[in-house]
Amino acid sequence: MKQPIAVTDDVVIPEAELNWRFSRASGPGGQHVNTTDSRVELSVNIATCTAFTAQQRERALERLAPRLSDGVLTVVAASFRSQWRNRQDATERMADTLRKAIAPPGPARRATKPSKRAKRKRLDAKKRRGQVKKLRQRPID
Repeated sequence: MKQPIAVTDDVVIPEAELNWRFSRASGPGGQHVNTTDSRVELSVNIATCTAFTAQQRERALERLAPRLSDGVLTVVAASFRSQWRNRQDATERMADTLRKAIAPPGPARRATKPSKRAKRKRLDAKKRRGQVKKLRQRPID
């Protein structure tokens, strides 16, 4: 199962840069859970990863800053009973996280302003609301 992770068609993280750790997982499994190391931790050092271009690395470091520890991104998978399924889950989640992190930013928002009709409608609604509140007041003698 240890193999490179394809983030995109152009970006493939080599196996040598991946760090796998296994430990006992909590949760369902009965006696099985006490004997197998099914919890998986997959780590990759983004700061030194050779798979990214300088721009992609900078973008990933900026976007993932809250999740990083010394430039290392770690994904933990312990949802399944088997280590093999947790490895698959960790690999998919790592690829998905990195894919989103290195994606180029979307197009800039074009500034728009409300139409004359929208402004008029808003003001009419405010006047109507004011009238309703005025009618609720105690009549003045």
